[in-house]
Formats: sequence, C-alpha cells, structure tokens
Amino acid sequence: MSSFLVSSGELKIILNMKWLDLLPLSFLILFSGSCDRPAKRPEEKANNKIVVYQVFTRLFGNTNTNNKPWGTIEENGVGKFNNFTDKALSELKALGITHIWFTGVPHHALVTDYTSFGIPGDDPDVVKGRAGSPYAVKDYYNVDPDMAVDPSNRLNEFRSLIARTHQQGLKVIIDIVPNHVARNYCQAEEPEGKTSFGKRDDVTVEYVRNNNFYYIPGQPFQVPDPQDGYLPLGGEKHPLADGKFAENPAKWTGNGSRNPKPSFWDWYETVKLNFGIRPDGSKDFDTIPGSFSTASYQEYCAFWQDKTVPDTWKKFREIALFWIALGVDGFRYDMAEMVPVEFWNYHNSSIKNINPDAFLLAEIYNPSIYREYIHTGKMDFLYDKVDLYDTLKSIIKGKGSTDHLPAVLARYADVGNHMLHFLENHDEQRIASPEFAGNALAGLPAMVLSATVSTSPVMIYFGQEVGEPGAEKGGFGSPSRTSIFDYVGVPHHQRWMNNGQFDGGQLTTEEKELRDFYSRLLNFTTHSAALDGEYREIHSFNRENTQGYTDKLYSFVRWNESEKLLVICNFDAQHSSEVNLSIPEDLLQRWNLSGTKVPLTDQLYQGKYQMVISSGSGKIKVTLKPLESLILKTDS
Repeated sequence: MSSFLVSSGELKIILNMKWLDLLPLSFLILFSGSCDRPAKRPEEKANNKIVVYQVFTRLFGNTNTNNKPWGTIEENGVGKFNNFTDKALSELKALGITHIWFTGVPHHALVTDYTSFGIPGDDPDVVKGRAGSPYAVKDYYNVDPDMAVDPSNRLNEFRSLIARTHQQGLKVIIDIVPNHVARNYCQAEEPEGKTSFGKRDDVTVEYVRNNNFYYIPGQPFQVPDPQDGYLPLGGEKHPLADGKFAENPAKWTGNGSRNPKPSFWDWYETVKLNFGIRPDGSKDFDTIPGSFSTASYQEYCAFWQDKTVPDTWKKFREIALFWIALGVDGFRYDMAEMVPVEFWNYHNSSIKNINPDAFLLAEIYNPSIYREYIHTGKMDFLYDKVDLYDTLKSIIKGKGSTDHLPAVLARYADVGNHMLHFLENHDEQRIASPEFAGNALAGLPAMVLSATVSTSPVMIYFGQEVGEPGAEKGGFGSPSRTSIFDYVGVPHHQRWMNNGQFDGGQLTTEEKELRDFYSRLLNFTTHSAALDGEYREIHSFNRENTQGYTDKLYSFVRWNESEKLLVICNFDAQHSSEVNLSIPEDLLQRWNLSGTKVPLTDQLYQGKYQMVISSGSGKIKVTLKPLESLILKTDS
C-alpha cells in the first residue's frame, strides 16, 4: 500500500496505490499547499458565457427503441460511457455547449445483477424503478456499472470520458447528493482511510454528532405499502421483492421522515445524513461570525482549520476532492438547502482552495436563502426555478403575463449573475409534452430570454434541442419527464444520434430547424461581449409608450462599450406582432448613438433593421411572427 498525505490543515487523504494510479499528476502537484495558497487573479478567469448541457448519462447513447415498461437492460438497452465519442462531444461543442453535466454517474442502487463483478446487489423493495434513482447513491468512490463496457473497469472508463470531454474543450460536472444516500449504502472497494457512511455509528441512540445517520432505536425499518399500482419491478417476481428490507434499527428517511415505516411518497429508497443538526433543529457545530459575511474562500478555509466538525462534513469533503482529483471540473448539488450553509462554506472553500475555477451549482428552491448560500455557502450558481422558471412556464402555457417579468428579474438583480436559467431538466416537464406546452416551439422566446437576459449560465436538457416530449412509460413514474428510474430509449434524441453517427441523420425537417435555432442562439451567447455587460428592461417603457405592444411581448437591452443589443421576444403562439419599438432618450445618450438612422442586424438569422432617431427618442419597426424573437445588434 502506498499513501499520499495532503497538508491542508486537518485534512488527510490517504489513498492506496489502486486509487492513486487514477489521479492525474497535476493533482499531486496542486494538492500540496494549504489554505494560504493565493487565488488566481480575476483576469485569469474566462469571461465567456457558460452553457450547460445536462445529459442523463445512461440514456444518451442507447440506440434501443423497444421501450417496454419496466424492461430489463437486455430488453430496453442502456447507454455507455464510450458512447460519448469524440464525434458526439464535438457536436455538443458545436452546439454551443461549454459544460456537460453528466447526470447519474456515481454508483447508485439498481436492480440489475452485477454480483459476479464483486458488486453487492440491491433489494427492489428499496429501489425506484429497475435502473434506480441516480439520487440514491450507493458508493461515492465508484460509478454506475450499467454504463461500463467492463463493469470491473468502470471507473477507468469514466476517467477516459473525462479526458475525451476535456480534449474537446468542454468541462465536466457530476452530481453530489449531500442530504441522503441509498438505504443500502456500501463502498464495495473502500479506499484506505475512507470508511463508509454509518460504519462507525452508535446505532443505540437517535443522534450523536459524529454519527452519519439518524436512528429510530428499537424499531426496525418497514417497507412502505405500494401506491397507485407501483409494485416493485411492476409486479414481476424477484427473490428479494418480498416487501421486506433488513434495517434494524430503522434510519430516518431521506426527506426527514422519522417513521420506521415511511410513506410510499417519502424518499423511502434513501436515508438522511446527519450534518450536525440535532433532532430539535439546533446546530451542533461552530457557526460563522457575522464579520465573515463577505470573506474570501481562503479566509473561510483558514477559519475551519482549528474547528472540530461533524464526521459527515469530512466524508463529503474527501468525496468531492476525490472527484476533483480525477479531473471533474465541478458539481451540481442536489437539494442543497436541506444541508446547513456552514457545511457548504467548509466544503466549497476546500474545493475552491484546490481549484478556484471549480463550477459549483446548487439546487435550491427557497428564495429567502439565495444570498446566504451564494455569499456564505460559496456557491457559484443556484437554480433559478422559483420565480423566473415558474413565471416563464406560466407565460408559455398562455396563463401568465410578461408584465410580471420586470419585478421577477429586479428581485434578484444583486445576485442575478449567480442564477442558472433553464426551461428543462430531469425534474421538470418537457416543453413538448402535452402536460406542459405540447409544442417545443412554444419555448423558443423563453429560451432567448433565459440565454441573454443576464451574464449567468443557461442550461438545456439533452433532447430539448430536438423537441423531445418525454412520452415514454418507463415503469416508475409517468410521462412528460424522461424517465430517470428505468431503462428507456429517448426517441427524438435517438434520431439525432442516428445509430451512433451523431449527425442528425434521422431528424425531421422541423427537428433539424429546432436544433439549428438552439445552435445559433447558444453560440451567439458564448461570443457576445454585451452579455458580460449591463442589463435594462424596456418592456415597461414600451407598455406605456408603444401602440400595440402587449403583455405577450418582452423587450430589454444588453450592452458594454463594444456591443449594444436590443432583444424582443414574442410569446404569442397564435399571432404576429407589428410594433414600433421605443428606445428611451436617456438610453440613447448612454449609448452615444449619433445620426438619425442606426442600422441593426439580427444575430439569429441576420435580418436587417433600422432605428430611426427623432426628437430624442429611437424607434425600430419590427414584425415578429408567432413565437419569434430578435436579437438586434447596432452596426455602428
């Protein structure tokens, strides 16, 4: 056994030779300093727009179109890490992507039998679907065996995917799920010094700070009663599908249920982790002084040097640094608000000390803590689900008004560049699903707005760019969201994949045009200087001053010294809109526009327009087709 000792305060990461062989030399060199290592200068950071492509990794390369409900891996197929070929990755790069979020990479509980590879099996009574939820992680030091050609070599196969992704100039993001793990968590090949969650817990008490789980002493876990016909494996016979799972004493369930027999609608396949929050909700760790509210990650890192923190904190820091060492460029944190912000401060400061450019994204739905999790929690970005996504979805469905958008955007103006925008992800309905809009084109104006309204990242979900409706009945769960629990093929995406050629050869004309639109938009955003500049809405001004300008339109401007943009989106799916868009006098003065006529060019399809300046105000005559948007750039 060969070991490697890291000198960063109390942190000691000891790796046996098997794991050390997986680490790049750059990590060994980088990970030799302390919290005092100087930060990169701001000018070293890239200024380009971040465009995230979320891909459900095990579905991406699957060419099988069978889609039998509850189908096995042999019946319905599965994608592999090596399906992300150089061609596939180069096409994603050409689409305008900068970062790929490989969803579902860490080894999670699943029903497919890999015991012949030394991988412990799972009980279908505590697995959702046949392929399992990617958010019921079973082993944080390995990857999903489904996606490997050789499951015994699966971590090296993922390492090769990281290398191929980096060769294309793309960044790699994976999930970390801090709030909970699979009920059957076990590190099959435990690295030296890295004990599994719960291995050293005192199970005779409900809570001890250094326990990894919460317990219900004296009461065994009971499998919840199935609801709505959701029997394990759809009712198929299985030797372990007997309504029983050995766990004594029972642990708290992932969403916090303290019932030894949780509800079927609880996160019963997972158990909640203990981050030092006592059962009464009080904190059993040092809090951060108010004077540290704007401290740097180096200062926070130093703050924790002499503090004793809960064992779960240490375990997750080691997990994150393990993946950083393998070449992962950042993380998407599942349900981050269910974990105390002090932990995030400790955790993210440690990551930033190793890689200041690491991409750290949090799934959070509570606007009242946005700023705390950005400033104190040291998150780079948060989901902009509550308010912006919800407002846009209402507008897309024809129920909401664009008049609500100025207030929504103003509400988070101070942290707006930290809010990741999206219209689809694995939790949300597909735009093209009947349950949402029933038409992928209905999302186009909202996509233009989401991509250009701020400097913040924008994200699309694989298949969104070709109108995937998520219509398959995989087994666990219902259509409108592409299944994350079962083995399925993704039909529209498969037509683009074209049996592994990744050339769109089977797409319809409409699907090709949709993908072309996404490519034009996303590539524009990654090269536009104005999107690093200022924002101002002109919607309210036009609602008051422009005849025919309705609450189905939304307009705003983005600019810096070198580029000036006017963006107008028509959310009306039925009617064209012809208006003389008005530009306020003070804005013309700030832009130093001279003359009476200013030429403009649409950045999506290169159409030519003209701003006429008269009596101190500017007018641009535009006709927008239903669901059309224009990104007008001044030619002067």
